[in-house]
Amino acid sequence: MQIQTGNLFSFEAKRGNEERIDMLVTGQRLNVERIVSMGQASPEGFWYDDSRAEWVVLLSGAAALEFEEDSTLHEMRPGDYVLIEPHCRHRVAWTHVDEPTVWLAIYHERRA
Repeated sequence: MQIQTGNLFSFEAKRGNEERIDMLVTGQRLNVERIVSMGQASPEGFWYDDSRAEWVVLLSGAAALEFEEDSTLHEMRPGDYVLIEPHCRHRVAWTHVDEPTVWLAIYHERRA
């Protein structure tokens, strides 16, 4: 038996163009990622459009998600979560610039 351990808050935060994305769990129908943002946002006009459902919780920092369907801006603080249905187009409008924004994202396929 192999045991994998870690700490969601142990990372090297960097400002720059790229978010840090760490794959924590991968499977046939499930992926769990830790995403660390330092002021990053989605490029203008870019929308995520995943075929899987995404459950995401904000662990630290602050951010806002924007949803294309109704132009809703959903501000998030630590502890806030959202379930994003498959093909629900969304983007990261902003993340905190002075402290790391840590997300835990769980991507999963719906059973047919």
